[in-house]
Amino acid sequence: MQAIIVTGGKQYNVSEGDVLYIEKLNCEAGDKISFDQVLAIVDGENSKFGTPTVAGAKVEASVVKNGKGKKIYVFKYRPKKDSKSMRGHRQPYTKVQIEKIVQ
Repeated sequence: MQAIIVTGGKQYNVSEGDVLYIEKLNCEAGDKISFDQVLAIVDGENSKFGTPTVAGAKVEASVVKNGKGKKIYVFKYRPKKDSKSMRGHRQPYTKVQIEKIVQ
């Protein structure tokens, strides 16, 4: 069984037992969360597609940890201007494990 969910402005194709790195959520490690925006549920011949979401469907997950991704360096260099700048950015994420897909 698979489902397509929306969180953080992105769509994810998930199944039970999957581990996802999603945009940071306001929750601690060990918390249980549920995603209510389910666009589709695919289970062999019993597929449901929402308009835009499937009514009554949700995906339950548990938060594994919160963290930051790898550092990305942004380097700007302007030739002949004696000007350069370097900045770094680490995107925060939430690691979740999908436990159950409820139709």
